[in-house]
Amino acid sequence: MERLFVILGSVLMFLGVGAGAFGAHGLRGYFEQYPNLSGIYDTAVQYLMIHGLALISVAWVTTNWTGKLANWAGYFFLLGVFLFSGSLFLLVLTRMSWFGAITPLGGIAFLAGWLCLALVAWRS
Repeated sequence: MERLFVILGSVLMFLGVGAGAFGAHGLRGYFEQYPNLSGIYDTAVQYLMIHGLALISVAWVTTNWTGKLANWAGYFFLLGVFLFSGSLFLLVLTRMSWFGAITPLGGIAFLAGWLCLALVAWRS
């Protein structure tokens, strides 16, 4: 699993850099028209990148400490990225505010991932 988490984390980081550049350059005019969406987009990129790094750290944890909770941390981080950042990207690009109702589910997945990671360290 460690290899998969490094690959997925690296892909998320790649997408985060690309999304950040696209937001800064490709969406500049869009954000001038809808300035309130710029901060939401930035939050989506920030959490995407933080949890890309978190997945890479999960790969390290799985090689050093045993237990299924480390894998669950990775699954929760991945789910969180799709729900949290994904819903925010969709909200920004479609301006459909109901996507914001999905975002907290991603936040809960992030919290579950961090809790699993802490429990792995605590138990090892």
